[in-house]
Amino acid sequence: MAVINFGSINIDHVYSVEHFVRPGETIASSNYQQLLGGKGANQSIALALAGADVKHVGSIHESDASFKQTLIKHGVDCRYVRCHDVPSGHAIIQVTPGGENAIVLFGGANLTLTSDTVQKSLLDIGDMDWVLTQNETSCIDEVLKQAKEKGLRVAFNPAPMSESVKSLPLDCVDLLIVNETEAAALTGAEALDEIIKVFQQQWAHAEVLITLGKDGVLMITEQGIEKVSAFTVEAVDTTAAGDTFIGYFLSAYSKHTAAKDALVRGCAASAIAVTRKGAAQSIPTEEEVDRFLAKHA
Repeated sequence: MAVINFGSINIDHVYSVEHFVRPGETIASSNYQQLLGGKGANQSIALALAGADVKHVGSIHESDASFKQTLIKHGVDCRYVRCHDVPSGHAIIQVTPGGENAIVLFGGANLTLTSDTVQKSLLDIGDMDWVLTQNETSCIDEVLKQAKEKGLRVAFNPAPMSESVKSLPLDCVDLLIVNETEAAALTGAEALDEIIKVFQQQWAHAEVLITLGKDGVLMITEQGIEKVSAFTVEAVDTTAAGDTFIGYFLSAYSKHTAAKDALVRGCAASAIAVTRKGAAQSIPTEEEVDRFLAKHA
């Protein structure tokens, strides 16, 4: 059983700041780091560290091949990661002392994914495999359609949210993973209760997982609503917290772990990640999550 992740690979430029830059303002950064990031890469690393067999499909500039090696060292199968002559996708990330972040994103090589690449990467699959994708690459519509045509289960994390998401073949999605802002944009509702009602009425074909930040996470299934509280920790940097949750949750859930147990595991991994700075390097190992759960059970 594998997870084929059609996802972004970004170079993160991370700046530590006292507060987010305001219009017309110039401020100094107390620290700078250049790191591997991107929702796709983060989620692939989280999946691999959680014990999943994960294959990443994406593209990066040829001069940044060392970041591809970082994925491989974490256990990610990168046979479908192409080195391109287009600049790598990258993100400008501001991080405040409270751990909040603000991000400016450039798509770059992430937008060079083609229908042919999608088709080739789905040739060697198993009946129980999952496909995962986000909203940071090209050809998302082809990923959703081709995966569904092959009978694979499809998980979609439409982040960063944009109006174009609504025109995608969302009937191909089996598991939708959104935060409250993304859920509101998709449903047109504002209050959480109303958002849940819309999903129950209009998304009967899929399970819906809504992350709620410090309030935890809930999952809408045919059986009802499963809600899990977040663990209380002192946050240092929330970058990649959601990606860490997705990787650990999906790794467990794809192996037929009960929804509640998979949600708890995802929350534990995310709680560890926010106590560390950075994106990919903040993602914990499976053993660290096990120890955390044993301590906080």
